[in-house]
Amino acid sequence: MRVLITGGAGFIGSHLAERLIARGDEVTVLDDLSTGEVRNLDAIREHGRFALRIGSCLDVELTNELVDRVDMVVHLAAAVGVRLIVERPVHTIETNVRATEVVLAAAAKKQKTVLIASTSEVYGKSAKVPFQEEDDISLGATSRSRWAYACSKALDEWLGLAYQAEKGVPVTILRFFNTVGPRQTGRYGMVLPNFARQALRGEPLTVFGDGRQSRCFGHVQDAVEAVVRLMDCAAARGKVFNVGAREEVSILELAERVKAACASSSRIELIPYEEAYAEGFEDMPRRIPDTSRLFEAVGFRPETSLDRIIADVLADQRGRLTGDERPR
Repeated sequence: MRVLITGGAGFIGSHLAERLIARGDEVTVLDDLSTGEVRNLDAIREHGRFALRIGSCLDVELTNELVDRVDMVVHLAAAVGVRLIVERPVHTIETNVRATEVVLAAAAKKQKTVLIASTSEVYGKSAKVPFQEEDDISLGATSRSRWAYACSKALDEWLGLAYQAEKGVPVTILRFFNTVGPRQTGRYGMVLPNFARQALRGEPLTVFGDGRQSRCFGHVQDAVEAVVRLMDCAAARGKVFNVGAREEVSILELAERVKAACASSSRIELIPYEEAYAEGFEDMPRRIPDTSRLFEAVGFRPETSLDRIIADVLADQRGRLTGDERPR
């Protein structure tokens, strides 16, 4: 199969590209390198079935050309990370919505299958857990830029499903829940790589808010397995799937577990949200996926333990430290 991965030099995209090459697919990656890195693709860059195009899927002509050459598109390109979203809401909305529109319009010309990456953020302020794909969503006020990302990704979902209903484009939506692992950076507020790096350098682990907010962290390899299985599942078209783990942990406990895993002497420091982001910042107290629909569709449920995930992230962050940063 010939596959185009937008945002394929990024965290999830690069792992997916490796997996698809390993199973015999032809892979083209389109990435503008705004958050992705070419080195993420080092293991496959010289492979005969791999091609990298540096550019944006906002480039209509380029996107049309690449989509026309493949059988399927996995659309991962997006603005990501809480800090980037809060600081650049215009960029977030324009990038997410316009890019998805361009990809879907290109796919509609020849009925190419599209998998669209969405996010658990679309559940917004909902207090009903675990989150199920058909649940109502509840977003905060438009004056809170925090919710711009959630709104833009919800619009991506509606747009994708509308293209399937009206134009016959086969579309599958994947809502990722806190996917973590090697190659993820803490540049835009990703909590686990930030904790790992801080702990390894002996710096304070910065926990925003009171630390009681909880999340379920899933390993990137589990996420990739879910993506690959959904790519191959025709019955998944026109549906939304949660992709995430079920082991819930508070952010404060996560910080403690990272410290213990690397025997760090770092202290844990609580930072009020208004200092970390902006006045009036809102967060979701719990974010837990119901993954039964994924299991029923493709027989897969992410099972990698949090301890293994922490170990993998620590190993990756250790490799990123410079000589002066390494613990003595």
